[in-house]
Amino acid sequence: MKTIIAACSQNLSGSRASIQTALRTLLTAPWPSQRDIRSWLQLLSVLQWVLSFLLLGTVSLLLLIYLVFTSFWPISALYLAWIIYDWDTPEKGGRRLPCLRRWPVWRHFRDYFPVKLVKTHDLSPSHNYIIGSHPHGILCVGAFCNFITGSTGFGEMFPGIRPFLTTLAGNFRLPIFREYLMSGGLCPVTRRAIGYLLSKNGTGNAVAIVIGGAAESLSCRPGVTTLILKKRKGFVRMALQHGAYLVPSFSFGENDLFRQVVFEEGSWMRSIQQRFQKMMGFAPCVFYGRGLTSVRSRGFLPYARPITTVVGEPVMVPKIEDPSCEMVDMYHEMYIRSLLKLFNENKTKYGLSETDELHIL
Repeated sequence: MKTIIAACSQNLSGSRASIQTALRTLLTAPWPSQRDIRSWLQLLSVLQWVLSFLLLGTVSLLLLIYLVFTSFWPISALYLAWIIYDWDTPEKGGRRLPCLRRWPVWRHFRDYFPVKLVKTHDLSPSHNYIIGSHPHGILCVGAFCNFITGSTGFGEMFPGIRPFLTTLAGNFRLPIFREYLMSGGLCPVTRRAIGYLLSKNGTGNAVAIVIGGAAESLSCRPGVTTLILKKRKGFVRMALQHGAYLVPSFSFGENDLFRQVVFEEGSWMRSIQQRFQKMMGFAPCVFYGRGLTSVRSRGFLPYARPITTVVGEPVMVPKIEDPSCEMVDMYHEMYIRSLLKLFNENKTKYGLSETDELHIL
């Protein structure tokens, strides 16, 4: 019995010593610094944004289809009824939630790159505006951060102006994802939706359009600035019909966030991309960024590269209900000149050299 008691005492002593050693090791281990915590929060904020845009709509759709075959089928039925009832809301200004625009996670999202907004001229709340956003890049990070979140101070820089950002109309057909998009101030890039904001929503509206669209994303790569703009004149016609001023904006650094495999014009892979883009509205780009665990690994997260979005001088546009082709061409040329001036005056300030040029196709 004494032998058993002695053995138990030794085990207890050994356990206490092990616990004490573990505690000492834990206390002497370096704790994460505030800088490390900020980096983690920034990485997680970007991760949730990328996953939301890439997966939220598809996963929500598959989940609702799955629920149809379970005892929870009323959830799918009720949501389907809601979408039918709410079908036209995206075309009528959406349903923006100011609290979502002020969500603290967007500050971490901004600081990850970081993203900065630069104002060059005032925008009067007594007018409506179409802001041309260039370039498209892969995921339009600059346009989203500046025009959808309040993290870069758009509301403070342009008091009285309500920014909206347009995206593919098909995104508003996906369950749950449509609510997410509308809550931030996104609307379909359709004539009806843009016309509503410019004519039936009062003044002080600024509708940002990524004019190059999916076709421009196929040419996105670091060190090359190519815009699809020469034949894109629909936004000018809409500006004339509603008397909305045209405002150029350029996001320096947007094309540096990912590495893309760019296929040459005429190649069979480029032809497949272009056909897919015409059918589906978006282009299947072959790109990569950094991984989740390391900057040196490859993954789907954007690289941390600074983005500076410069909002240029408004081009004053008269209201003409049925503008002629000559009138559209004239204001289209004025817009291009204003955009080139904006680019050339700011390129050396935000990472480009004096010899870099803006190629417009």
